[in-house]
Amino acid sequence: ASFPPGSVTGAPKYTALQVISELEAGSRGPYCGAIGWVDADAGTAQLAVAIRTFWKTEQDGNAMLHFGTGAGITWGSDAAAEWDESVLKAEHLISVAAGERS
Repeated sequence: ASFPPGSVTGAPKYTALQVISELEAGSRGPYCGAIGWVDADAGTAQLAVAIRTFWKTEQDGNAMLHFGTGAGITWGSDAAAEWDESVLKAEHLISVAAGERS
């Protein structure tokens, strides 16, 4: 399968997806999946990886805005620096959702 791409899951993909499902509390929703359009008649499509992307859900009349953040972890990564990067990305998305930035 093309999605989620190895650049956001890790490798080997099957094992990485198993570990992700064990460690993460819930589904990623559209985060890190495909977003775009497909024209089946023309046989064309344009898809991208949904990072830094919001999506909205509603339950019992209450709306909730969701997003995901992450960092590119490699064997040489510094865990604290990667965490700080993820927090920085989340803070930016929260400020966009609050109307403080575009």
